[in-house]
Amino acid sequence: MNDNDIFVIHPFLKFSKYKQKYYLEEAKSLVKAIDLRCRKSFSIGLEKISPKTFINKGNILYFKKQIKESSVDVVFLNVNLTPIQQRNLENELNAKVIDRTGLILEIFGSRANSNEGKLSVELASLQFQKSRLVRSWTHLERQRGGAGFMGGPGEKQIESDKRQLTEKINRLKKKIRKIISIRDIQRYRRKKNKVPVIALVGYTNSGKSTLFNKLTKSNVLSKDMLFASLDSTIRKSFFKNINLLFVDTVGFISDLPTTLVDSFKSTLDEIIYSDLILHIRDVSNDYYLEQKKEVLKILQEIGIDNHEGKIIDVINKVDLIDNTNKLHNLVDEKTILISALEGIGIDNLKNKIYQKILT
Repeated sequence: MNDNDIFVIHPFLKFSKYKQKYYLEEAKSLVKAIDLRCRKSFSIGLEKISPKTFINKGNILYFKKQIKESSVDVVFLNVNLTPIQQRNLENELNAKVIDRTGLILEIFGSRANSNEGKLSVELASLQFQKSRLVRSWTHLERQRGGAGFMGGPGEKQIESDKRQLTEKINRLKKKIRKIISIRDIQRYRRKKNKVPVIALVGYTNSGKSTLFNKLTKSNVLSKDMLFASLDSTIRKSFFKNINLLFVDTVGFISDLPTTLVDSFKSTLDEIIYSDLILHIRDVSNDYYLEQKKEVLKILQEIGIDNHEGKIIDVINKVDLIDNTNKLHNLVDEKTILISALEGIGIDNLKNKIYQKILT
C-alpha cells in the first residue's frame, strides 16, 4: 500500500438532478491536487442522509470491508460533514475521514505563498477546527485540574481548546484587518488616478493564470490541476495608451467553504471594486455550463450581478475543440473565443476590453 492512497466517495441523494459523474471526477481531481492517489472511487445514491453518519449502515459495512481488504486508512467523502458525522464515521470505518471542506482547506494550505494568503488560510483552518470541537474527540471530555487554591473540577478541555483557538483567531483577524486597510488605501489611489482594474474570475483550472500571464507578460504559476494558483496577483499592462491593472483571483469551485469565502474577503473585494470582470470558461470541459452557473452563483453571493454589463464571457481552450458548430453557437456580442495557451483571440479580447473601458 502507498501511504498516499485514499478512497474517494461521492454520496448523493437519489432524487438529485446534478450530474454525479462530474462531481465524482472533480472529487478525484481534488485528491490529486494534494498529491494523494485515488485507490478506488465510489458514487453512492442515498434515499436520505443519516444524521449520525451521513451514509447508511449498509454502505458503512461495505466500505469497512473494502478498506480492510485494501489496507487504505484514509477516506475522502465529497460532502460537508458535521463534527458528529465525521467522528462516528471514523469510529465505524476505523479510518481517517476527510470531508470536502477539510480537503479544500488542506489544498489551500499547501498553495498559499503570500503573507495574506497564508494568514487567510490559517484563519479559515482555525475557524473550521473550532467548529470540529463540538464533541469531536473523546480526549476533550476529560477535565483538567483547577488552578485555584481550593482545587475544584476546573474547566473542561474543550472549553480550554476553544478559548485558545478564539484567541488565535482574533490575532489573525487583527493582522488581516491591517492588510485590508492597506488594500483600501491602494484601491483609493487607483481610483483617484483613474486606473481601470480588470479582474479575472473562473472555475478552478479554467486557464485564468495562463490568460493573466498572456495579458500582462507575467509568469504566474499555471498548471493543469485544481487550485494551481491561490494568491491573488495584480500586474500592470499598457494597451492603446491606457494603463490597466489586471487582477488574477483564486479559482472558484462548487460548495466553496464559507470559512474560505470569509477569510479571502479582501481578495474577493478586488473583484467587487473592479471596473471589468473577465469570466474565463473552459469550453473543453464537458460540464462548462454547470461551472458557469457555479461561478455566477458565487459572484451573486459576494454582491455582483451582470446588470451593469461589467462581465465579459471569455471562452477559453478553443484549440481543444473540433466541433465548429459548438463554437459558432457560443459566439455573441458578449462573448470572446480564445486560447490563452496558443494566443488565439487575444487581440480580439484586448479590443473588447478597450471598448468596454471607454464606454
